[in-house]
Amino acid sequence: MSEPKTIAVIGGGSMATALVKIFTENDNHVNWWLRSAESVEHIIEHKNNPRYLSSVELKTNQLTVSTDINEIVAPADFVVLVVPSAFLKDSLINLTIPLKEKVVFSSIKGIVPGDNLIVGEYLHQRHEVPFEQIGVIAGPCHAEEVALERLSYLTLACADMSNARALSDAMEADYIITRLSDDIYGTEYAAVLKNIYALAAGIFHGLGYGDNFQAVLVSNCVREMKKFIRAVHPIKRDINSTAYLGDLLVTAYSQFSRNRTFGNMIGKGYTIRSAMLEMNMVAEGYYAAGRIKNIKKAYDVKLPICEAVYKILYQEKSPKKVMRKLAQKLK
Repeated sequence: MSEPKTIAVIGGGSMATALVKIFTENDNHVNWWLRSAESVEHIIEHKNNPRYLSSVELKTNQLTVSTDINEIVAPADFVVLVVPSAFLKDSLINLTIPLKEKVVFSSIKGIVPGDNLIVGEYLHQRHEVPFEQIGVIAGPCHAEEVALERLSYLTLACADMSNARALSDAMEADYIITRLSDDIYGTEYAAVLKNIYALAAGIFHGLGYGDNFQAVLVSNCVREMKKFIRAVHPIKRDINSTAYLGDLLVTAYSQFSRNRTFGNMIGKGYTIRSAMLEMNMVAEGYYAAGRIKNIKKAYDVKLPICEAVYKILYQEKSPKKVMRKLAQKLK
């Protein structure tokens, strides 16, 4: 497929804003769907997203912004989904344009509720999008550093590499380097798991564990991630590359990581509700921890770190007791 002329971005958060910045600065036309009519009006008038990355000035001459998802998707060559997994179905509920006629990339790092599917599988099973038209946008990359134009890497995974290359061409920038992959399952599951592991890192930090221990935790997370992804999709991959280990590291350690921040609050004694209210942002790892438990039942693999996070978040177990027990098992 040739370089896309129009890219539809679905979502109004930090990563969606960062991607709109990247695409429009590279002279692509972007159709941008947001749920909030107030945000749409503000962007058109003031050239910035009032709620996320508000310091970024957007090229509105390259933008069509609307709350009408069909108006946004209809003329697009590529559709990029950047909404929290918990809200994906609601975001697409009014869509009448067939997604199977588009190339659809997901920047969602979560599992679709109810279906218990990663986004790629959901798009294939529920919207009949062929696998070669499904892609994943993975890290290691925080939207906040894109806004600051700090050098960032993005991994574009797709079974049809021509689609990955076309989107890569649309993202050329001095501060963006893209890497291509055909491992859709691996990159997407890694993106889901790394958020749960970042929660674990945050909880331990909130409990007072230091850097020495965090190194032990993350090395165990890598092994656990490798074991699970190999069970789900056994192909040759280098788990130490940026799409897997790199994305895990930035999410587990960065000051911009909302999952680490959320976990840190839990470790310090916040309730889940109070942590969510204070952050005012979605921590995908919270939802992923509740859903990965159901997915792993289909595979003969143990995930002790994910299990510990699940017990704390969904069974209201003591973070101090659960993590002390987990710490004794790490190697």
